[in-house]
Amino acid sequence: MEQNQQYILASRPSGMPDEDHLALKDSPIPKPEEGQVLLKTIYLSLDPYMRGRMNAGASYARGVEIGEVMTGGTVSEVVESRFEGLQQGDIVLSHSGWQRYDVAAGEGLRKLDPAEAPVSTAVGVLGMPGFTAYVGLLDLGLPKTGETVVVSAASGAVGQVVGQIAKLKGCRVVGVAGADDKCRHVVNTYGFDACINYKDDDFETQLDRACPDGIDIYFENVGGKVFDAVMKRVNDFARIPVCGRIAHYNQTSLPEGADRLIPFMGKVLIKRLTIRGFIQSDHLERHSDFLKDMAAWIREGKVQYQEDIVDGFENTLSAFQGLLEGRNRGKMLVRVADDPTL
Repeated sequence: MEQNQQYILASRPSGMPDEDHLALKDSPIPKPEEGQVLLKTIYLSLDPYMRGRMNAGASYARGVEIGEVMTGGTVSEVVESRFEGLQQGDIVLSHSGWQRYDVAAGEGLRKLDPAEAPVSTAVGVLGMPGFTAYVGLLDLGLPKTGETVVVSAASGAVGQVVGQIAKLKGCRVVGVAGADDKCRHVVNTYGFDACINYKDDDFETQLDRACPDGIDIYFENVGGKVFDAVMKRVNDFARIPVCGRIAHYNQTSLPEGADRLIPFMGKVLIKRLTIRGFIQSDHLERHSDFLKDMAAWIREGKVQYQEDIVDGFENTLSAFQGLLEGRNRGKMLVRVADDPTL
């Protein structure tokens, strides 16, 4: 009889998580009770926020406790239902985490229609990453025609969508990524005006050339040297939606050197900057608008997307490590089981 498999948080990582922190364990397949369904994971979404959930301490969401299954969004197939609204074979958006099987309450699961879009997009361009891009840029970035928008992690699940929406709003869009092939893809596929490899020795010179009129919106996904370079070039009244700081997620100590907070806050004042951290779940009143707009943009060919699909549940940890190191090309997914809709 087939077993369930789960990645359990065995200990809290300091630096890059590995097998000592996320243990792969076998367990029995659970049984649904009344009002529940048994789900088989098809796609597991891997996202940078997961690194923060491994830490102790308060955050915007509850962290994963030692001994618990690692959290994560999933696309799953109903294999047994004791909930009136779902039946065997239905495909749903769920939050089963890093495991092959899960029992979940049927109420609250969203049934997916593969005729409308590939079901994998429910955790990508039509899911949390796409919604993050939508609300972060439109509601916090407030783009205006002719402005310059810089997007870090431009080829990632969020960044690729941010840049395309900014182009739809008439902006000049400059991406930043960590590989030449990523930059080419961002320009040739997503229509960015330019994309710069931040690992190039002349990165800041290229940024000057790409942003001759300064920077009006910076969509912050990364931190590190990219943030430092952009902050030298922001215009008065620039807006900076802060979505992530992936360059710092595995840091084990504060950076050396002088405290730069005082001059940074001086720039915030002098330039009259708006810097706003945000979490997409705080803006759910906009979700129906997002689904309507994004579905139309994809249908009309105005938004493209790339998925990086890793086959095999046993490869989840190495895929997540690659995500944190920037090895992914687009939205990172693990295909845990065959997709019956293909």
